[in-house]
Amino acid sequence: MKPPSSMGMNRTGVDMSPDLVEEMIRGTQAVAMAREATTTKTLSDYRSAYLQDAEPIGTVPMPGTLKGAAKAGVQKLMGRHAEVLIDKLGARLAFERTGIRLYDALLAKCMIRTDEAGDVPLDDLRQFRDAEARHMALVWDAMRELGADPTAVTPMADTNAVASIGLMQIISDPRMSVSQSIHAIHVAELADHDGWELLIKLAGQLGQDDMADRFKSALTEEERHLTTIRRLTERICLTEAGV
Repeated sequence: MKPPSSMGMNRTGVDMSPDLVEEMIRGTQAVAMAREATTTKTLSDYRSAYLQDAEPIGTVPMPGTLKGAAKAGVQKLMGRHAEVLIDKLGARLAFERTGIRLYDALLAKCMIRTDEAGDVPLDDLRQFRDAEARHMALVWDAMRELGADPTAVTPMADTNAVASIGLMQIISDPRMSVSQSIHAIHVAELADHDGWELLIKLAGQLGQDDMADRFKSALTEEERHLTTIRRLTERICLTEAGV
């Protein structure tokens, strides 16, 4: 496979066909004029209509146990919204699950593309994959502790799942190189790290100090993940640049 930054017949830029640029511009202007003649609505107008009428992406499920309902009720009386914590826990659970799959796909690519993955620390990637599985179990137990259902898809869990689709598409696409796949993991680890920081702060503010302390161990591991992947991304980029 060619290096991802190698030069080739890339036809996406206008400089590849300068004679047709003016024709393209005239064509887009003609379309715009025709649209203006038939409607006064803009793209923003269409978006506004959808934004005003759209239903929410989902809801946080009611606690499935009396214990969970009682805890949520106490927080409500204190002027706090325990459902926000449940939503963020659901989001972390979804993201950690995705993290396992991302690392599985990356490891599979690295083991096949050995010529590209020569400097990739596969043992570290395996450890990071296993850490994501532990973090998923940690969040699962925390949700059960609150009486929440970890199998339910909360709104932020749905959001994270959608946001992660592109990352999985990059790593699982055979056309994407190992270095491009490492970039996707880098993006995931950045989001993962900040997600844990926010969750720890939220749990502490809602009086879940023991939970917050347990989550700090996950954050420590995520900091190592991010540092390692960040350095790997930099090393691969400099190597490809020949510096």
